[in-house]
Amino acid sequence: MDTMRDRFGSVVSRLLDDDPRLAVVLAVISGDRFAEAARAHPDRVIDVGIREQLLVGAAGGLALAGLRPIVHTFASFLIERPFEQVKLDLGHQGVGAVLVSAAASYDSAAAGRTHQCPGDVALLDTLDGWTVHVPGHPDEAEALLRHAAADGDTRVYVRLSDQANAAARPIEPGRFRQVREGRAGVVLAVGPMLDPVLAATEGLDVSVLYASTVRPFDAAGVAAAVGRADHPDLILVEPYLAGTSTPFATEALSALPHRILALGTRRAELRRYGTAADHARAHGLTAATLRPRIEGFLQL
Repeated sequence: MDTMRDRFGSVVSRLLDDDPRLAVVLAVISGDRFAEAARAHPDRVIDVGIREQLLVGAAGGLALAGLRPIVHTFASFLIERPFEQVKLDLGHQGVGAVLVSAAASYDSAAAGRTHQCPGDVALLDTLDGWTVHVPGHPDEAEALLRHAAADGDTRVYVRLSDQANAAARPIEPGRFRQVREGRAGVVLAVGPMLDPVLAATEGLDVSVLYASTVRPFDAAGVAAAVGRADHPDLILVEPYLAGTSTPFATEALSALPHRILALGTRRAELRRYGTAADHARAHGLTAATLRPRIEGFLQL
């Protein structure tokens, strides 16, 4: 199976052929994946070098000129480093772009803290009007990339990861999909967390919802699923900072007495870098580490 990042390069290169309004803005990262596209469309594949603030600033300028920029680098260099430009050059100017990240929270674990970005979605939550896609499979990434590219002048973040579920799921941007039904509570799995959640809850009487788009948050879907359970308990399992979606879930369940357990990456920095799998275990995001936390919270 190809990776989400592989699919990004091939799909967006084809989209450039089909849609003259699209432009790709890079900061060295993944430049090899767009070499052929750059030869075919030298005016619409732009590499600004290792200048991430310029990366987003240039996207803002392209959007003001009427283009639909697709902007790409590692998450920490796309959201955290140029956050002022994301806030001002896109949001304040009221223009759209598609930001597509790689490396997720800790895919590039051995590269150290500079390449880890568990706080990206939480940071974007401080801004208004962002759609956030977190695909769990390359096929989902392709569908969401195509949707984002054609989505007018909106501001969209597509969070790609090397971690992926074994199979793609049918997706509908903005809607959470129920993949398992139970009565003891509800577990919401985001993107590549679905397979670990399904394995961790095997044999448990819980409902599992799947989210490949987390903003907007499907408040109605969550409220309906929790309302059908015998106990109004919700467990969030997100591949980024734990608790990122808690305010949205709390608002969704405001009419119900409820409990929420937020699982995700911990705030404490892991200074022994290891591998992505090591990080997943340390953050408690594997099937083996999720199950006792889920059982303990639901008292199963």
